[in-house]
Amino acid sequence: MSDLEQYYRVLELEPGATLDEVNQAYKDLVFVWHPDRIPKDNLRLQQKAQDKLKAINEAREKLRSLKTKHQTTYHSPPPQQEKPSQTTQKPPKQNSDLSGKDYSRANLSNKDLSGRNLSYANLSGANLSDTFMHKVNLRGANLSEANLFRANLLLADLREANLRAANLIGADLSGADLRGADLTGARIRSGERLLVKLVGTNLAGAIMPDGSIFQ
Repeated sequence: MSDLEQYYRVLELEPGATLDEVNQAYKDLVFVWHPDRIPKDNLRLQQKAQDKLKAINEAREKLRSLKTKHQTTYHSPPPQQEKPSQTTQKPPKQNSDLSGKDYSRANLSNKDLSGRNLSYANLSGANLSDTFMHKVNLRGANLSEANLFRANLLLADLREANLRAANLIGADLSGADLRGADLTGARIRSGERLLVKLVGTNLAGAIMPDGSIFQ
């Protein structure tokens, strides 16, 4: 088996999968195998998760590099056809500062926003379903009425965030910091069943969905 075929196999994809399929497979597998989802006292599974992540990251980077190079070589327009303004239209870099930006009602479903600084950003009514936001900074952000269905918010900073009437069904908030956050009217249950993962979450001073303050 060639290295290329092995990379596809690691991501559980068929050879020739598109770049979008590679990125989606990467996010799905990171969600499953992230060490923060494994009990700390299970050293065998912790080591297995770390090995899996290493292989997943390598496969994604190799395939993304290959496909990006292929697109640049065969699909980019000649330089003389490029508009001067195109340099300002490129998406922000992964580590760019997005604090205070307005993304109200934006469709950000399935995006990878891990590690981004979105403090005090306006995300009211935004679609963030299935979005990967590991260690994202959302301190003071407006997430009122946002759809966070199955969003991955592991270790996210949500201090003083506005989560009023947000849909948090299926969201993973393990290890997140929700001190002082406002969750009034947020959807977190189906009947008596809690449908949000809150393992290790800091809720000190948070306003809970029923209006009570968490002690």
